Amino acid sequence: MRTFLNILWVVLGGWLLALEYLLIGLFSCIFIVTIPAGVACFRMSRYALWPFGRDVVAKPGVGGGSTAMNVVWFIVAGLWLAVGHVIVALAQALTIVGIMNAVVSIKMIPVTCFPFGKEIVKQP
Repeated sequence: MRTFLNILWVVLGGWLLALEYLLIGLFSCIFIVTIPAGVACFRMSRYALWPFGRDVVAKPGVGGGSTAMNVVWFIVAGLWLAVGHVIVALAQALTIVGIMNAVVSIKMIPVTCFPFGKEIVKQP
């Protein structure tokens, strides 16, 4: 069932979100200081491409550096990516089949806005 939902997700707009994360990740890797943000984007790109069967959990023992990076991230890219999630969710919610995907897109917004200090793991 997860595979079917993931394929449906990709067809109904997940590819657009994954591409958005990938492009922002590539742009972030241009500057040495923002490479951690680029790596976070690449992780989120994989999650945005294939979200069913994965969970976002908090990493234990993260420090103030991740909080600072989250603030910078939210100002620079997180807000715009969250807007992209809302737009895709609204488009998906227009179809009965896409309502489940719209809910998943909205659930991705917290990790989109504040990705540092979180980890994406596979569900058992």
